[in-house]
Amino acid sequence: MNIDFNALAQTAMTVLTQVGMKILGAIVIWIVGRWLIKLASNIISTALNKRQLDKTIVQFIHSSVTGLLSIALIIALLGFFGVETTTFAALLAAAGIAIGAAWSGLLSNFAAGIFLVILRPFKIDDFVSAGGMVGTVTAIGLFGTTINTPDNIQTIVGNAKIFSDTIQNFSTNPFRRVDLVAQLDHSTDHNAAIGLLKEGMSRIPNVLKTPAPDVEILTFTLAGPVLAVRPYCAQPDYWQVYFDTNKLIRESFGAAGFATPENRLAIRNVQG
Repeated sequence: MNIDFNALAQTAMTVLTQVGMKILGAIVIWIVGRWLIKLASNIISTALNKRQLDKTIVQFIHSSVTGLLSIALIIALLGFFGVETTTFAALLAAAGIAIGAAWSGLLSNFAAGIFLVILRPFKIDDFVSAGGMVGTVTAIGLFGTTINTPDNIQTIVGNAKIFSDTIQNFSTNPFRRVDLVAQLDHSTDHNAAIGLLKEGMSRIPNVLKTPAPDVEILTFTLAGPVLAVRPYCAQPDYWQVYFDTNKLIRESFGAAGFATPENRLAIRNVQG
């Protein structure tokens, strides 16, 4: 049997050319499609921003539009390579049973994300405790919320976990309380210590005058009474007030010559 290598080479070259053109066309479609998706998302975001909508809602809509258009682009590419969209839909339906458990988590996150945007327990730039994390909300996405922790670690938490857990929003109210304690020795005059701390906190920057700081006896230990030291401040000033108040306790008590608290135990020998 004679093999026509020239014909085989010609056929191979034709097939490779067609495949190469298909791949090149797919790359062009992908690049142009991604550019159009980005353009459309930015146009929508700009239009929504002009209406002065909350940026949390704007960002969520931007993410939704980008995701849906990206799926449409992928389906278009499959069609470009000859995959029928009806066949693709049938394959998805058949595979849905096998991967339903995996997708259920994503769908619950997606549904929770919608409720987070509608109910708005927090918005972008709020300082919250949610989903076991504490930090500043930087994004609310389709499936997860991005939180920057105080030690500057970007953390993404599933929306379903956030929505099913307790949410604390520290930015909603105009001020919050800083809770500190000051241990006194038994020999220290607690009234003098209270007056010293109240006077000192009036000089700490960003401590609110209304409500006034609280300084009272909280409890007692073997070393002596324990004072509750509670200044109030705005959320952005919390840690500055926290550290400055701790420094005030240390330095003012030392300057006043207060005795260092020590645990004291009395041991008595009782004769039978």
